[in-house]
Amino acid sequence: MTTRSCLRLATLLAALLSAAASLNVGFYNTTCPSAEVIVNQTVAAAFGNSSEVAPALIRMHFHDCFVRGCDGSVLIDSTPNSTAEKDAIPNNPSLHFFNVIDSAKSALEAQCPGVVSCADILAFAARDSVVLTGGIGYQVPSGRRDGLVSLANNTVDLPPPFFNATQLVQNFANKNLTLEDMVVLSGAHTLGVSHCSSFAQSPLADRLYNFSGTGGADPSLSAAYAFLLKSICPSNSSQFFPNTTTSMDIISPTKFDNKYYVGVQNSLGLFKSDAALMTNATMAALVDSFVRNEMTWKKKFAKAMVKMGNIQVLTGTQGEIRLNCRVVNPTSSAAGVHQVVAGSGSSGFTGVAAS
Repeated sequence: MTTRSCLRLATLLAALLSAAASLNVGFYNTTCPSAEVIVNQTVAAAFGNSSEVAPALIRMHFHDCFVRGCDGSVLIDSTPNSTAEKDAIPNNPSLHFFNVIDSAKSALEAQCPGVVSCADILAFAARDSVVLTGGIGYQVPSGRRDGLVSLANNTVDLPPPFFNATQLVQNFANKNLTLEDMVVLSGAHTLGVSHCSSFAQSPLADRLYNFSGTGGADPSLSAAYAFLLKSICPSNSSQFFPNTTTSMDIISPTKFDNKYYVGVQNSLGLFKSDAALMTNATMAALVDSFVRNEMTWKKKFAKAMVKMGNIQVLTGTQGEIRLNCRVVNPTSSAAGVHQVVAGSGSSGFTGVAAS
């Protein structure tokens, strides 16, 4: 066989393996037919107790996918001697409601032991959260396996709230997501809240007190909005009131709608990264199109979530099906494959949706 023939065969085999390892809608139809129903019921019950559940789960899925791929690694707990993703600066204290995933996993283990991955549970839960808050439903391809590694310092892959347009596009491109995907997914800022440190006091993120070393507020931020934010987040709030938060969408903070884009157009975007969408002609045109047609954005958001949910997934025999989403299975730990390594990520990240 010639070298060229060998290369063609290798390419064909790689393509076949890739196809075999792809995710599928209805992956659990025979092994756990009620999987998505159980997750949906768990999320709906939690949402009934607190509307903050929805933005938290959407954001959690984003943070999972952007760090090591959609493998449920964000769910792994730290140990006394090391720090996992969930306790890195971009995720702590902003990520919460891990207990909702725990509840869904417990119900699934009772119904279908060792079948449904934590990564898939999180993907289903994010979709259900979109629907519960007013978004449109979409089919979630599944078959993800759970990762064995959770490294706090890998959270540097998450885009911080002070990125400009060029940095945002590159960050998403690193995950095979387009400029349009980035603008579409940014719309999840229509839900949830952010800590003051993500837009005030922090040298890189500050839009209120010392924007770019000017000693004043960001001129691209509405003066009235800046005044309101200063009343919520005084200059020393991060030091003395680190848990103070404010809504990311001042117009309709609990509804999955296009008002985030309306706010961005009217200088009411909370973060530098929100304002950045108006500094690029292509991005600004997309923002305007979503302001004009909310359903267009909702449909694109559903497609972008499916695309994001395919980032660096583990399938087939890769990884494992975690029995407890917070802990790698004992057999994997005994084999020495579980890694939770101390580290830190970029500070002040707000993500796709915060709560």
